[in-house]
Amino acid sequence: MEVLIAEDDPSLHELLSTLIESWGYSVVAATDGEDAWQAMNSETAPRIAILDWLMPRHSGVDVCRKIKNLNLETPPYIILLTSMDSKENLIEGLQAGADDYVTKPFDANELEARLAVGRRVVELQSTLANRVKELESALEHVKTLQHILPICSHCHSIRNDQESWQQIEQYFYEHADVEFSHGICPVCIKKHYSDLLK
Repeated sequence: MEVLIAEDDPSLHELLSTLIESWGYSVVAATDGEDAWQAMNSETAPRIAILDWLMPRHSGVDVCRKIKNLNLETPPYIILLTSMDSKENLIEGLQAGADDYVTKPFDANELEARLAVGRRVVELQSTLANRVKELESALEHVKTLQHILPICSHCHSIRNDQESWQQIEQYFYEHADVEFSHGICPVCIKKHYSDLLK
């Protein structure tokens, strides 16, 4: 999983990159707030971001607000990294859209644990989003099958939404992921094959 590191201090950026890569993540680097915003506003945006609070061009809190305003279906997990540890700063950061908050100087074990939490949240969000899409698709199938279906009295073909006729088996296969297994019911066996039953 990719993690964006937005930190303008080169030595701290290198330390964070080394640690995070050693924990099995891929690092995307940003050296200021504008780079961080461009990375997080792309189609291939990392799912987790560590943003320094004080950066040139945009602060970490500004980037949080911009990301929050995107109203993403599966938003990234954002950790603010800062030396400002007052209650007011914590509240401001969380209200701006951050999910977590780590103060400098940070403890490596704590940061690793907080990243693991972020990874679990992101994976759960993805799973939930996929389930929602599956349910929406299933509901569309149900809606389709709730309509009155014109069916031919002789050949039993169904008139579809494009006003053309198709076999009943094909219609249900396309609209409900159903495949037919053909057989003969007991009534038809007696009606059409009675001589074989003697």
